[in-house]
Amino acid sequence: MTTLPTPWGRALAAASAQGLHALWLGDDDAALLTLWRRAWGHPAPLGGLATAWQAVLREVLTHPGTPCPLPLAPEGSPFQQRVWAALHTIAPGHTLSYGALAARLGMPGAARAVASACARNPLAIVIPCHRVVGADGRLSGYRWGLERKRALLQAEANAQPT
Repeated sequence: MTTLPTPWGRALAAASAQGLHALWLGDDDAALLTLWRRAWGHPAPLGGLATAWQAVLREVLTHPGTPCPLPLAPEGSPFQQRVWAALHTIAPGHTLSYGALAARLGMPGAARAVASACARNPLAIVIPCHRVVGADGRLSGYRWGLERKRALLQAEANAQPT
């Protein structure tokens, strides 16, 4: 586990032999470590994330929309895993409503369940839940803050060829 500087604040990254488990965004390391302790019931064991992985994460975090080549191992229910996989079908610089994403999953009435799965996404930016918006197209709900969501979407839109 390590913490990294990003254009979006600080990031806490945790991995195991299976892959990347957590990539959280926050304002400072202390806040991220407190979140970790609350979620897992023990202090975050800093150190151990390979330097090569850190370099890849810096690139992905600096350029949202860049696919992450690292193995991913987010923990979640089968439904959450389906939602997180479907998020990768939303092109960088574009958005989709929670309801439309639910419909893509063959569950048109499951917009709230999709929103809940997005809220539990442990891999900020890598699993692009920031690309999901409310039914009216407005930004809504982002675990790491609406200002970050807005900035990420703007960065992706600016990076797309016109």
